[in-house]
Amino acid sequence: MNEQDVGVHIDVYSDVICPWCFIGKRRLEQALGQVGSAQPAQVLWRPFELNPTMPKEGLDRRSYLEAKFGGAGTLQTMQDRVAEAGEAAGIEFAFDRIARTPNTFDAHRLIWFAGQQCCQDDVVEALFFSYFTEGRDIGNLDSLTKVAADCGLNREEVRVFLASDRAVQEVRTEEAAGHRLGIRGVPYFLLNGRLSISGAQPPDIFVSALQQAKDTVMERKDGA
Repeated sequence: MNEQDVGVHIDVYSDVICPWCFIGKRRLEQALGQVGSAQPAQVLWRPFELNPTMPKEGLDRRSYLEAKFGGAGTLQTMQDRVAEAGEAAGIEFAFDRIARTPNTFDAHRLIWFAGQQCCQDDVVEALFFSYFTEGRDIGNLDSLTKVAADCGLNREEVRVFLASDRAVQEVRTEEAAGHRLGIRGVPYFLLNGRLSISGAQPPDIFVSALQQAKDTVMERKDGA
């Protein structure tokens, strides 16, 4: 049996307004870079709304987060910690540019759509960058359409898709699957449907999990 043929499937439950999800993406990418082609992986992005009751138009970010986390001082401490972790991962968080906390359901629909076009990871990356570095309102149809077009998707097709109710049920179904897994926070990584990692763990944790997931697949195939 050729080990090169053994792949690892990674379902990543995340929300594109979660800074630790962005950091987790970078740390997973670092781990995948370390293991290289010896452990080819397919990464699929799954929806998990941190704020499922968020108004369609979103809310003022600072007011919302200060109320959620207990004041300006606590929020600043949290953002400083995230910024430090982000810098180490090669991410520039520009929290001062973000005016609103958006409703992310349409962003998750766009990620689903991008998955059908084989450019899901590109769109996820662009959404993170647009929100956390450029401060764009990614709950806005124009912003989402621009992200998609910048990733090579047809602007008009995306606009028509987002203006419809397509993929609403598909995204709801995927979210429900995550809740059935007992997920309460993100990022959450599920390798080959069996091995899970909760949180933006260091790259070495991902490397170890990737090897374990691959070994499990090989054992099952050898025993088949």
